Amino acid sequence: MSSLELSSLYQLTITRLKLTLREPEAIFWIFVFPIVLAVGLGIAFRNRPPEVLPVGATTPQLVQALAADSGLKANEMDEAAGLHAMATGQIVLLAIQAGDGVTYRYDETNPDARTARLLADRAIQRAAGRHDAVTAQNQLVREIGSRYIDFVVPGLLGMNLMGSAMWGLGFSIVDARQKRLLKRMVASPMPRWQYLTGYLLSRLGLLVIEVVVLLGFAWLVFGVPFRGPLWQLGLVCVITSFTFSALGLLVASRAKTMEAVSGLMNLVMFPMWILSGVFFSAARFPAVVQPFIKALPLTAAIDAMRGNMLQGTQLGQMMAPIAIMLAWLVLPFAVALRIFRWR
Repeated sequence: MSSLELSSLYQLTITRLKLTLREPEAIFWIFVFPIVLAVGLGIAFRNRPPEVLPVGATTPQLVQALAADSGLKANEMDEAAGLHAMATGQIVLLAIQAGDGVTYRYDETNPDARTARLLADRAIQRAAGRHDAVTAQNQLVREIGSRYIDFVVPGLLGMNLMGSAMWGLGFSIVDARQKRLLKRMVASPMPRWQYLTGYLLSRLGLLVIEVVVLLGFAWLVFGVPFRGPLWQLGLVCVITSFTFSALGLLVASRAKTMEAVSGLMNLVMFPMWILSGVFFSAARFPAVVQPFIKALPLTAAIDAMRGNMLQGTQLGQMMAPIAIMLAWLVLPFAVALRIFRWR
């Protein structure tokens, strides 16, 4: 056997990789679940023709005027029936004849209702004889990279790298601690840093499969673009995986039970699931919390992945998010080395 095969670090890394691959639950959550989620979101938010919005009107003249717009489906109803239809979601707007004018009843917090208000007023004004002062034409463009599936795939990749790294490492360490396996390693000549580093390196073997499977599926099925250099995207994925592996090691350094480590994992990951822009842009949150959101490792990872895949951002332009991830890699790993307990 070579000196590499005799080293404890090599044996620990290979052991961790084999143990993970032998767990059906790990295979599902690491490889299958993100693809299932991508399929569901890709179908739900696929490119579709413009929706026809249901509206109501209190007179036949208003119904005729509204029906002239292809984006509206109008039905005649009195005011009481119209308000009930709005309350039950059957229509999004009610046009009420008020003398020589029209009153629109709708919920301004509903985006469909605001769109229906614009379409309804345009249709009614045209029926009354108003003409557009400026001739306008539409040129419809469906650009690859601007779809929801293009936006969400990097978010799913970052979320999956975070979950597989933290859950995989955290649970395995605490499980070994509960079974008294770590206690036996105290007497061995293996240093603590080799044991923890072995967990980090075991992520590399799974990382290649994990990233290639999800991104390959997204490219083949949905045509998700890759506008930046692939090696730079791979580097970002490696740094992301190591960052969350270090966080997983830190969380599991003192936990003695599965319940304890599970609670700590959720406490760490739950804010990032919500705030880091996995399924929608983090810019939706108030400006006062944006510095905190930008400092989260998952936000940095997803921003770097989206920049590379969708905008072709080069490595030099991604130094800010990479620096954030490296800080989250070095500091938690250093703290984990100091506070880690075998028992």
